[in-house]
Amino acid sequence: MAIPAIQIARLGKYILTQTIKGNKHYPLVLMLEPLFQCNLRCKGCGKVNQPPHILNQRLSVEECVAAAEECGAPIVSIPGGEPMLHPEMPTIVKELTRRKKFVYLCTNGILVPERISEFKPSPYLTFNIHLDGKEEVHDKIVCKQGVFQSAVRAIKLLKSKGFRVNTNTTLFGGQTAEGAAEFFDFLMSLGVDGMTLSAAFSYEAAEDQDSFLTREQSKQLFREIFKIGRNKKWDFSHSSFYLDFLAGNQDYKCSPWGNPCRSVHGWQRPCYLLEDGFVSSYKELMEETEWDKFGVGNDPRCSNCMVHCGFEPTAVADSVRRPLKGMMLALKGVKVD
Repeated sequence: MAIPAIQIARLGKYILTQTIKGNKHYPLVLMLEPLFQCNLRCKGCGKVNQPPHILNQRLSVEECVAAAEECGAPIVSIPGGEPMLHPEMPTIVKELTRRKKFVYLCTNGILVPERISEFKPSPYLTFNIHLDGKEEVHDKIVCKQGVFQSAVRAIKLLKSKGFRVNTNTTLFGGQTAEGAAEFFDFLMSLGVDGMTLSAAFSYEAAEDQDSFLTREQSKQLFREIFKIGRNKKWDFSHSSFYLDFLAGNQDYKCSPWGNPCRSVHGWQRPCYLLEDGFVSSYKELMEETEWDKFGVGNDPRCSNCMVHCGFEPTAVADSVRRPLKGMMLALKGVKVD
């Protein structure tokens, strides 16, 4: 199962509680960035273009735990940078899972063999391995040969040790539906527990601005991918409503508050992908951000965005409101015509 049953149950209860309370702006996933330093320089990443004194900063264990408790989201995703470069990452993971937070530790896999002994399997811990396509595609995107094979070895090693493993795939311009389908078949053959996917977001700070997809290009690509995969057993770590959105069948608005981001700078306003300054507390982020200023149709930077960190919270909330629609999607699959 792509998403553990215990996580589905906890998340459903959490959303229902927020809905009953009348809360509109509540978090689902805390994007926790304890460092920006990375051992790669991917061409589509805007996170590593920080000055040296920022790249050398780290959030402490105490700061990470405090952010998770202050935010209250049931899920904590730890991207970066490369989190495995953080010397205290095993302790951070241990403290978060001890608090029954579902932790997704995002990594390119390079340091997994070196550090795997510092972690213990847990139903609350999932390693999320970054892989953007088959070997030639992935190594080109990360600008270094051999990284694809390192990631594959990391997946096999983690599975052999009893860890849950997801993959995180961003689709860039030039990717074909046939190539993506073959890639997803390959990932499932490795025994991964689930796959996360997204269209590349055009970071303003990214060095390569020519590889991003427009919204219409993204919808067309995902429709073609899902059409090929209609009779395949692909396990995506997404709600069926979000997959339906990627195929252009849902007209969702972004919920930027759904995945708040805490980094070495503070709480990032308004979301994980856009940077309009930082505040010192989660309360200030939620209460003083003008949320209506952002999203498709409001901010030109958002015009081509379909990324899960903004739209999955909307889709998940919709799935709670429309369970019958969810049943139909589960039976019939995503509409691709």
